[in-house]
Amino acid sequence: MAKNEQLEQILIDLGLTENEATVYLASLSLGPTTVLNIAKAAELRRTTVYSVVEALKRKGLMHIELHGLKQLFVAEHPDKLESILDTRKNALARVLPQFTALYNLKGKESTLRYYEGLESIKTIYDTILEPMRPNDYYLVMGDMQKFFDMDREYFEDFFKKRVKAIKNARLIVTDNEQARYMQKFAKQFNHEIRVLPKGSELAVDVMIVPQKVTIFSLDEPLSAVSLENKSIIEMHRQLFEIMWNALPAPNLD
Repeated sequence: MAKNEQLEQILIDLGLTENEATVYLASLSLGPTTVLNIAKAAELRRTTVYSVVEALKRKGLMHIELHGLKQLFVAEHPDKLESILDTRKNALARVLPQFTALYNLKGKESTLRYYEGLESIKTIYDTILEPMRPNDYYLVMGDMQKFFDMDREYFEDFFKKRVKAIKNARLIVTDNEQARYMQKFAKQFNHEIRVLPKGSELAVDVMIVPQKVTIFSLDEPLSAVSLENKSIIEMHRQLFEIMWNALPAPNLD
């Protein structure tokens, strides 16, 4: 295997797509340059390179420098690759207690599913409402701004479906403009919302329904873990109730 192919494979193993790995390596060798030059070096279409560059920027592996009126694209130092590993380690550390809770349980008693990337996470929402009945509980703890910002069109469509399917969802959310809007029109949206004190941050989002509890990491790389285990679901439901009762009810008068 040629040297660049080995480096490319390492980048793919770290979670980059093939095109992202190719563009990153090309940019490293070129230094500050134009998309056209990157496209030539990577042997990709310029339109493809634009979208790949945006993905690399979101992952912290590229940035733009302005030279007069010209935009030049610059690959970040390879040290940045360590941050990808750190992010994955942190994501695992957050959900490791859930893995431990499942240890030694029989396969029929528990199911654990791991999802990575936005399209994979969408499959959770594509199926979450199917087995639910209108009076089932639907509990969420999270940051609604980040939730909708992942893909506003898709998640607004899901939100409309949830409003029709579930009579009374309850949400504990961080304080931001999206949360206040959803709280203001709570009755129309078939849900109740309690807002955390200003400055409170949630490292992950949690969705609890009778069939499963799903834990989402909405920072790059996007990922989620779904656990189908009665004891774990019930534990999370009780923790939600403790938080819910500790927060003041909104004054919507």
